[in-house]
Amino acid sequence: MSAEVRRPIICYVTDRKSLGAGDTTARLLDKIGAAARIGVDWVQIREKDLPGGSLLALACEAVNVANAARGSGRPRPRVYLNERVDVAIASRATGIHLGAESLPAGDVVRWCREGNAPPGFQVGLSCHGIEEALEAERNNANYIFFGPVFDTPSKRGFGLPQGTQRLRQVCRAVRIPVIAIGGIDETNAEECVRAGASGIAAIRMFQEGNPGQEFVLKFAARYKS
Repeated sequence: MSAEVRRPIICYVTDRKSLGAGDTTARLLDKIGAAARIGVDWVQIREKDLPGGSLLALACEAVNVANAARGSGRPRPRVYLNERVDVAIASRATGIHLGAESLPAGDVVRWCREGNAPPGFQVGLSCHGIEEALEAERNNANYIFFGPVFDTPSKRGFGLPQGTQRLRQVCRAVRIPVIAIGGIDETNAEECVRAGASGIAAIRMFQEGNPGQEFVLKFAARYKS
């Protein structure tokens, strides 16, 4: 791929439960810091089971860690929060990410853009088909996650893997950024970019062992920053 192509977005999606026993919140913040230092662009806080107060504390710390541990020569990572728009605003996160069972995206976007959220606050959502992606665009979402592209334990509840051909169809159908998710790793991330994805998102790649450092460095080297 040409070095003139702008580097795709790399997003770390958190899952503290997969980090094992002990103080998983502290370990999760360590992972976020490590991901920020190696140049990850986005961090999505996906800890849906946490009560509001605990989630707010985690989100505030995550924003602080991302601000302090930015990748060398790159902007600080953007921090997005799943589901809780109130917590996202209070923690000064970049935006909110909505799932299939969240509040209607159109209502959230309108509420945010009526002056209830800071300027530039973003709204994204997860989609599993072309019609959902088109609806997200009609509702003025800033971006979508599409998947699962490949098989992964965390996404098996959403059905069979969609594959890169379906990813390509979605990317061609909408003009907003499409982030591929589901089973993304070092071996298949390039396939998603070739299919038209604006970026990739992963959990395990940034939480198991050395958190994706070799992948990020090699991936970034192929593209213009």
